[in-house]
Amino acid sequence: MRDKRIELSVQVASLLDSARSLSESIESTAILILAEVEYDFRDIQNGMNGIKLIVASDKPTVREAAREDDIDVIELLNEPGTRQNQLGQALLEGIADELISSGETVVTVYAGYDREDLDTISIIPLGEQLSRLTSRDLQRLETQVPLETLRIVVDLACEIGREGREGKSVGALFVVGNDRKVMQMSHEGVHDPFRGYSRKECKLRNPRVRESVKELAQIDGAFVIASDGTVVAAGRILDAPAEGLTLSKGLGSRHWAAAAISKATKSIAIAISESTGTVRLFQDGVVVLRIEPMDRAMKWREDMLEPPPSSGD
Repeated sequence: MRDKRIELSVQVASLLDSARSLSESIESTAILILAEVEYDFRDIQNGMNGIKLIVASDKPTVREAAREDDIDVIELLNEPGTRQNQLGQALLEGIADELISSGETVVTVYAGYDREDLDTISIIPLGEQLSRLTSRDLQRLETQVPLETLRIVVDLACEIGREGREGKSVGALFVVGNDRKVMQMSHEGVHDPFRGYSRKECKLRNPRVRESVKELAQIDGAFVIASDGTVVAAGRILDAPAEGLTLSKGLGSRHWAAAAISKATKSIAIAISESTGTVRLFQDGVVVLRIEPMDRAMKWREDMLEPPPSSGD
């Protein structure tokens, strides 16, 4: 297969050299390439002066080439998606597979304009406070919800938080896993737009379904998602009690509802803040992951703790 490798252009070689220099200057331990073609990854790794190279791709041939060169590989979903979504997927998978450590700053290289030629470098600080999120945390999340489903919902939530809808910021809430119990502990707030459709027609892997969810994110209530990625219902008002919970200062009713339902049903709740676009994952009543919108930089932070407010975002 090595005779089919794409030769590095002067531009790409210079870009990778810049990524190495940047990594050395900020003491990053990893360079992540979102690759669309089969480069000579072994040759690239040899030029990194000991900095670990990680290849993420949705192309089987690219992943095969990287593995053949003894490079760590992250498999991305083979479906349309923005570069920001792919970066989010790669980081989530990288932490889960222990290829990226908590608190690292990762230099990423990808094709931002042309779909094949590498042309863009980004620095993504996972943040010192990411020490709360480890591979064990993600594995624990996966015991409730398959990582593939969780990844799809997180990416969708990040899109909504970053883009809003029709020029307006949008807050939303997803509850993933244990859908039967979630339905029992909630009631219909508006006419459910997913009622009457088969489960096959409501899979989040379908781009049309994801677009429908984006459109419907403006309605009140939560989306209920089954562990297999099926949208079970929309517009549900959650009834789980919030007693005994403690959340961060400034978080409002949406986040308290997310915390309460995650504790009562052992599901994973994902809340999007209307005011900031921040995405928070709740498990067992607490925030286990916080993601800022990509255009505002991807950061995870610890929050101050405070008793629940009576109302809010």
